[in-house]
Amino acid sequence: MEAQLGGADGITVHLREDRRHINDDDVRRLKETVHVPLNLEMAPVQEMVDIAVQVQPRLAMLVPEGRQEITTEGGLDVERHQASLKGVIAALKNAGITTSVFIEADESQIDAAARLGASVCEIHTGNYARLFHASANNPDDPRVLEEVDRIRRAGRMIQDAGMTFNAGHALNYSNVACIAGIAGLRELHIGHSIISRSIFVGVRAAVREMRNLIQESGGGGR
Repeated sequence: MEAQLGGADGITVHLREDRRHINDDDVRRLKETVHVPLNLEMAPVQEMVDIAVQVQPRLAMLVPEGRQEITTEGGLDVERHQASLKGVIAALKNAGITTSVFIEADESQIDAAARLGASVCEIHTGNYARLFHASANNPDDPRVLEEVDRIRRAGRMIQDAGMTFNAGHALNYSNVACIAGIAGLRELHIGHSIISRSIFVGVRAAVREMRNLIQESGGGGR
């Protein structure tokens, strides 16, 4: 509720196979109570497909999962797992759920996502965030500029293929502007930095501050 009051355009949750973050009841209760779209991050496995079909989130984003990782690290290898992903994406689409894949800014991954019928590609911005941090938060560092350009090119390819261009992972109050300013970007999914900031200012203010930064970037995303 506080995130919504702060201006959040959507609520994203990740129901992991090991249920370490949230559980099934959390997802159902959120779907019943939030007034903005609910986005469900999930592994591309039948158990999660069944839950998504029952809950009916606005967006189901397919992500890789590793048991030892703290959070999702790296994009889903859509090209390699086309055979298994085809049925998952088809089942979600048949249930009327917009389906997204979380991928690297790589042409082969974008092409594979388009072939499988994904509606949205969310570009993994973890490498950008690492480079930004390594440059001492310098947006004009050549390595940062090169990575932003790589994401920008990927965004154009996604849109040219008729899909929606989203981005996310490790974005924070210092580094979000460079990504938010990319033309054609539809949504940014940001969690950890907002919740960390909320310890000091509260969830509502933390969301509002991030939303203002995104809007000030001039990119048109949310």
